[in-house]
Amino acid sequence: MRYYVSLDPDPQAKPTVVELVELPNGELQARVDERPVELDVAYLGTQISVRVDGRMVDLTTEGSPPEVGAVASGHRSYIRVESERLRAAEQAKKSSGGGGDRVVKSPMPGRVVKVLVSKGDIVAVGQGLLVLEAMKMENEVKAKVGGTVAAVHVAAGAAVEGNAKLVTLE
Repeated sequence: MRYYVSLDPDPQAKPTVVELVELPNGELQARVDERPVELDVAYLGTQISVRVDGRMVDLTTEGSPPEVGAVASGHRSYIRVESERLRAAEQAKKSSGGGGDRVVKSPMPGRVVKVLVSKGDIVAVGQGLLVLEAMKMENEVKAKVGGTVAAVHVAAGAAVEGNAKLVTLE
């Protein structure tokens, strides 16, 4: 299966292409941007231990694709992981005028610490909209598209579930 991966996603950035093939013995064969990569994955409860080209990395992930939060070696990153199927479905939705990026949803369950915008504000791509606390870490939720804030659906202190509507842009 082919995946398109963007670290700390910037809508303009070119994603890394990751191809994974599960072999009959259960091992994974991986290629990153056409380069073969030695890969071994072990699931340890809520953590994932990954050996990539001989280097060990312990990961904790949160959220669900395509927007995933990951903590590796104490560093938090946001990763956008799209399968070929998801990418095709999103492209079809965009070409039919879906505008799915106009509704900003929570990438994970958490608590709203601070709302950085209000109705009527003009926001740019990548601008922070609010701060969400999850797993004792604060995460800034950013706009994927520019526009005007049509509605803010949460307030500071509110608890939200993953995929909850946070802000609508027009």
